[in-house]
Amino acid sequence: MKEEVKKALEIIKRGIVDLIDEEDLIKKLERAYKENKPLKIKAGFDPTAPDLHLGHTVLLRKLKQFQELGHKVYFLIGDFTAMIGDPTGRSETRPALTKEQVLENAKTYKEQVFKILDPEKTEIIFNSQWFSKMTAEDIIRLCAKYTVARILERDDFKKRFESGLPISIHELIYPLFQAYDSVALEADVELGGTDQLFNLLIGRDIQREYGQEPQVIITLPILEGLDGVQKMSKSLGNYVGIMEPPFEMYGKIMSIPDQIMWKYYILLTDIPERDIMKMKEQVEKGEFHPKEAKKRLARYIVTQFHSEEAALKAEEEFERVFSKKEAPTEAPVIEVSAGKIWLPGFLRDHKLVKSGSEARRLISQKALDLNQSPVTQEEIELKPGEYILRIGKKKFVKIKAV
Repeated sequence: MKEEVKKALEIIKRGIVDLIDEEDLIKKLERAYKENKPLKIKAGFDPTAPDLHLGHTVLLRKLKQFQELGHKVYFLIGDFTAMIGDPTGRSETRPALTKEQVLENAKTYKEQVFKILDPEKTEIIFNSQWFSKMTAEDIIRLCAKYTVARILERDDFKKRFESGLPISIHELIYPLFQAYDSVALEADVELGGTDQLFNLLIGRDIQREYGQEPQVIITLPILEGLDGVQKMSKSLGNYVGIMEPPFEMYGKIMSIPDQIMWKYYILLTDIPERDIMKMKEQVEKGEFHPKEAKKRLARYIVTQFHSEEAALKAEEEFERVFSKKEAPTEAPVIEVSAGKIWLPGFLRDHKLVKSGSEARRLISQKALDLNQSPVTQEEIELKPGEYILRIGKKKFVKIKAV
């Protein structure tokens, strides 16, 4: 194996789960370098959740690595297939999006992905480009190339079928449409999360049916969120958005459990694995504090999406707020009349909590501090002056009583 291919494989294999198959990839890489012809690297995104978070960047970073190795990335926005809805992992039929919703979400995607990808080596493409031109005959011919039995082998379909839950015909077609994207692009490599493995494998089969060399499949792990347990998700509130301000981003990363930190290092940084393992060993031996390792991770990630200066300022602010217990510089200021204040109503009315019952729960859990003293009563009395109220771990507000 040529040294150039060996080095490329080392980069490509970092942090991945599946590689199907390695021999195919080696052949493709050797041919690409010999003919000086970049490989076509494909990743598909249905624009149903346009706010990207660190979980999405695991895949984007792998695409960027391919770009740095000289290959061409096709960032496929499934504007046509999003109107069907990817059934992967679903226990029920996913509501279809309107064309207007799809295009608006796609616009947001395009604005965000270039925080990671190189625009010069990225082609953003919509699969309506070929699907909108397909005739009924074309779709029938595509469907004839796969069997219902094979489709129903997929775990989520199998569970729904056995449970008597409805499966719409268009959902069965979805994996074939995703596979046809690879045919239309003549993809050499397709990337996806581990939950997409079945669909990616169909892509190999359908490419063979159309007389193409099958794509290599690379799957990447699902990144756990801030709780260290469930996958990172905006709906679960355990995410770090790539467009979030530096201080929020830094603080969220500092809140992750120590044990998940090393996975973040592997999947979200370019630090050599041997250096990460050495740091982990130092932490386990008590030679390096886990907080310092996490601070290094937080600085790295904030720098990636903002700047080194922003990361250092975020770190200073974090230390000031959480070590010295001071309010953030940009904490909102609320002016009130001096006297008695019913906190549940105050917090609810200023949208600092979702409801009065949530405020009462926080008070009962001693999760509110006023000037660094726990609040234990629902009603407080404020004399004229300035106060700092902490709600939970990360939310602060300055109260000016006049």
